[in-house]
Parts: sequence; C-alpha cells; structure tokens
Amino acid sequence: MPSVGRPPAVAGQFYPADGEGLAHAVERCFLDRRGPGELPVRHRRPDRHLRAIIVPHAGLVYSGAIAALAFAQVAAERPPAHVVILGVDHHGLARGAAISVRPWETPLGPVAPDEELAARIARPPVAVDEAAHRLEHSIEVELPFLQYVVPAPRHVPIMVRFGPFDYLRSVGERVRDGIADHDVLLIASTDFSHYVPAVEAERLDRLAIDEILRRDAGGLYRTVVDRGISMCGVAPTTALLAALEDEPLRARLLRWGHSGEVEPMAEVVGYAAIALESDRPLPPEASPARGGGN
Repeated sequence: MPSVGRPPAVAGQFYPADGEGLAHAVERCFLDRRGPGELPVRHRRPDRHLRAIIVPHAGLVYSGAIAALAFAQVAAERPPAHVVILGVDHHGLARGAAISVRPWETPLGPVAPDEELAARIARPPVAVDEAAHRLEHSIEVELPFLQYVVPAPRHVPIMVRFGPFDYLRSVGERVRDGIADHDVLLIASTDFSHYVPAVEAERLDRLAIDEILRRDAGGLYRTVVDRGISMCGVAPTTALLAALEDEPLRARLLRWGHSGEVEPMAEVVGYAAIALESDRPLPPEASPARGGGN
C-alpha cells in the first residue's frame, strides 16, 4: 500500500472538515425528509441483491439526502467485499480513465485501497494516475456515506473522463472483466441537469433516467449528448451500465430531486438515486483455498 494517502480536496466545502461534524452531517442526510427519514438499520439481511447504485455528489446539504436513499439500501444487506466507485473528471486532469491505489483520507479516517482488484481493472484505457484525482470531488463526497454503511470498506476509485461511446464501453468492459467472480458493489457518481429551471431539469433528467432504467448505455449516451443535458457524470454512468449489461438486473429509481428543494433558487441542479438489483441473491465471494498447517 502506498504510504502517502490522498488528502481530501473539498473538506470544509462540500462537507464538514472535522470527523464529528461530518458524522452528524451524514446522519442528518439519512434523517432528512427528502431521504430515508431514519438512520440505517442495525440488522442487515444475510443476502445481497444490490449490484450497483447511482448517486449524486453535490454538497451534502443539497444532495446528501438523496444519496442517503441509495446508501440505506447498501446498509440493509450483507456488505459487499469490494467497492468500485466511478467518478467524474470535472477538471479535465485525466488522460482517459484514471485509477487510484492510494488510501483516501476523509475526516472519518482513511479508506483503504483495494490494490488487488485495482490491478485486475487497470488495463487500457484504464490506468493508474494519482495526480488526476487531486482536485476531484465526485468520488470523495461518496466516501463518508460508504464509511458509515460498510465496515472497513476497501475501494477502487476510477475517474472516467468524457469521450466517445466506444471508449466508455471499453472502460465498462475493463471493469466487467476485472470484477468477474468478485463480490463487488459498483457506484456511479453523477449529478444531472445543472443550473436550469426546476421544470426543465425534471423534463430533461427524466429522459436520461428513463435510459438508465432501461439499462441502455448507448441510449443514455445519445440522449444526453443529443439533447444537450448537462449531466456531469454521463461518462461514469455509461461505463457502469456497459459493465453490467449482460447481468440480469432491474433498475429502480429511488428518488429524483433538485437543489431548489433545499432553498429557493431560480435555476437548480438535479439529483437522482438509482439502484440496480438482482432478483436472486448475489453469490458471496469464495474464500481462497487454504492448505493444512497452523
């Protein structure tokens, strides 16, 4: 494991910079009327059906309650052995899809890297690129929720730069091949329409969400590009859908909302929480065979 962790880029901006304040902020997201309205259950179901979630990444006061709806689903089941988070390249620092193998620091403590799984995924166009992650918030904002609902999580953060559909499909294929036979929860981090009236945000976002619910990676990409929808995370979401296209899953919208629900504003940012689930329990990861001896 690399000795130097990745420091937070947006602590004190998107969420509180101290551990106690951040823990309380995450709990307020779960308790919010726009979210679950209660803290996660203490007794998990023994099986796991949740394969992936799509969640927003704005400041917790704006989008955290909607993100909490998806993380409450994670908290209710057997925890996954691995987590892969696909994020946005807001700053244009990545050359393609950038993976990190460093521990990521949050005010709640470090989140350990999943180096073995990262090595399986890191094939072109996915490559280790720590510098690309230094300013990006879309993965970082999900980590406090992950720390709250998964005991000692280990994760693979992948920043997915926007590009042609064939490139995004190839990112999804690398993820699919890398996670094969592993007990993995996939997360795509995205907000939807940016700075448009709420009625327009809902109209446009529903077009994109409908493609996600159909689990159509190409349909989502074309809809967002052709309609000019300012969905910042279309790249990671397209890659996630491509990675899972052969699996028998159903997609379920947990909630759509927008920043204007928090305080009055003429132009809003849209948010959605979406779950991709299997009707059958997902198999736990097989333990490696052990020989005799001590």
